[in-house]
Amino acid sequence: MSRSAVVITVSDRSARGERPDAAGPVAVEALRAAGWECGDAVVVADGAAPVAEALRVAIADGARLIVTTGGTGVAPRDETPEGTGEVIERELPGVAEEMRRRGVAETPTAVLSRGRAGVAGRTLIVNLPGSPRAVASGMDVVTGIAGHVVAQLDGHDH
Repeated sequence: MSRSAVVITVSDRSARGERPDAAGPVAVEALRAAGWECGDAVVVADGAAPVAEALRVAIADGARLIVTTGGTGVAPRDETPEGTGEVIERELPGVAEEMRRRGVAETPTAVLSRGRAGVAGRTLIVNLPGSPRAVASGMDVVTGIAGHVVAQLDGHDH
């Protein structure tokens, strides 16, 4: 089973070089610690189109797991869920629900996250919020299920 992962940070300010990416490296480190092959985070601007394009590129490059950080809130340019929706073929609502459930235990505003999770072909895609703390919390869920999901996408039994 391929354990190739990609992290995509979605942030206008980070894409313009105005703010360092603080969340992406948290996800990258968690994936590497869990045995996934993962390069440094890719940074793209907010908006559905840049997110969808980055997801498609990562899938074409062979990623089996893609984690996005940022763009899941209610600000006008927070369109990560919309871009993800253009790419995923089957939604995994329980994953996103668990992210929000865990997040609310840490901060009440986590309920506002519109992050999605699903599969596209043989790739698992999960949206996480943009805060490093939320990413750290969410990565426990991602690393706990990703291997199983990818194995199932490869046709392995439960």
